[in-house]
Amino acid sequence: MENPSPETVKTYIENALQCDLVRVEGDGRHFEAVIVSPAFRGKSMVQQHQLVYGALGDRMREEIHALSMRTFTPEDWASKSNFKE
Repeated sequence: MENPSPETVKTYIENALQCDLVRVEGDGRHFEAVIVSPAFRGKSMVQQHQLVYGALGDRMREEIHALSMRTFTPEDWASKSNFKE
């Protein structure tokens, strides 16, 4: 199985979860992501990460070896100017 690109992982997340922003970097096996989604409202960080893992499903076992992520609600993202471009 071919290793996914960061863009492919980004597409997997965007197709399964309503997102305002998704950024993914990685080497084909290990990835880092920043994800901003209204679906995260009212959820703990663990619950937010579970939503992302759920969006990726079996790909986490089969294609993606490791995923490090930072998750934000749109409001949290807007208030954290140090994370903006």
